[in-house]
Amino acid sequence: MGFATAAKNTMLDALTMDRVRLHSGDPGGAGTNNTIAAFGLTAATFAAAGSGARALSGDVAFTGGSAAQSVTYFSVWDNNGGSAVYHGSGQITSGDVTANASGEYTLKATTTTVAIS
Repeated sequence: MGFATAAKNTMLDALTMDRVRLHSGDPGGAGTNNTIAAFGLTAATFAAAGSGARALSGDVAFTGGSAAQSVTYFSVWDNNGGSAVYHGSGQITSGDVTANASGEYTLKATTTTVAIS
């Protein structure tokens, strides 16, 4: 069964997604594998759902990593009062996939979305 776009939008908007984490490989089913600990769980804001997807509403800057650190996945979380709840992950397939020489990385709003397929 497939869901109508309006139903996907409703489901996505019902999720509280206020944090993102970066990973050097597949985060796995619990979102805890290949975590880049130096970047931590970072605040993020997602726009309202449209066309069955929610995009970051602004870029998310990460600091404190290692120079040229590989960044290939992101995961999405609900901070839930300090006890983070994992919602899902996605592969970073376009743009830069390594931290810069200062150990900084920017997750781009223009290429980062959460979708129900």
